Amino acid sequence: MQNDIMQNATLNRTIRDARVLAVIDRLQAERRRPPNGGPSDNRAESQDPYDYADYGFSIHPEQGDLIYLLCRGMGATRVVEFATSIGMSTLYFAAAMRDNGGGMVIGSELVPTKVGIAKRNLAEAGLAEYAEIRQGDARQTLRDLGGPVDFTLIDGWPREEEPSLAREVIEIVAPQLRVGGYVLNDNAEPDFLEFVRAPGNGFLSVTLPIKNGTELSVKVA
Repeated sequence: MQNDIMQNATLNRTIRDARVLAVIDRLQAERRRPPNGGPSDNRAESQDPYDYADYGFSIHPEQGDLIYLLCRGMGATRVVEFATSIGMSTLYFAAAMRDNGGGMVIGSELVPTKVGIAKRNLAEAGLAEYAEIRQGDARQTLRDLGGPVDFTLIDGWPREEEPSLAREVIEIVAPQLRVGGYVLNDNAEPDFLEFVRAPGNGFLSVTLPIKNGTELSVKVA
């Protein structure tokens, strides 16, 4: 009976690989927030990413399931994420690349400690060969993605002033995103939303009721 329950739980998830799921479940179980709530909740306090090197601010599994499903459905082979953090989103992307027959997720992460953790998590899941994590400022590391991109996740560091990092990164990545490609945004920065919702920028966009609002956009022109 216990084996049947575990099997049914696995079958109800987008990723079926037990090795990958074990790493995802571990990261989810270890999820914690700083005593001050983190940079999004306390913008008047420290905005230095290095001050939060011990915390993995990551997407939630329901967002990861959406990423995996969309990447599988569109046959994605080149995807990009800002920011990688400890690699939760990278696991979903890399699993989709492998299951699509090959591809690469290009991640950008500023904090070296988190780069190392993300790489270890990918190796543990057996997905290291499907990910390239570029350490540094995404406004530099993502300027050349090596070809048309199928999917972009923008879940980077929030800050009080504008332009937001999300806005700066989407302006860099958008010209490299193919028509029909998706953008997923987690933090709902106002100037990012302004960009993807402006008719002249070539996107259609909708807010999904996932994790207090997740913006999904598709490039149509």
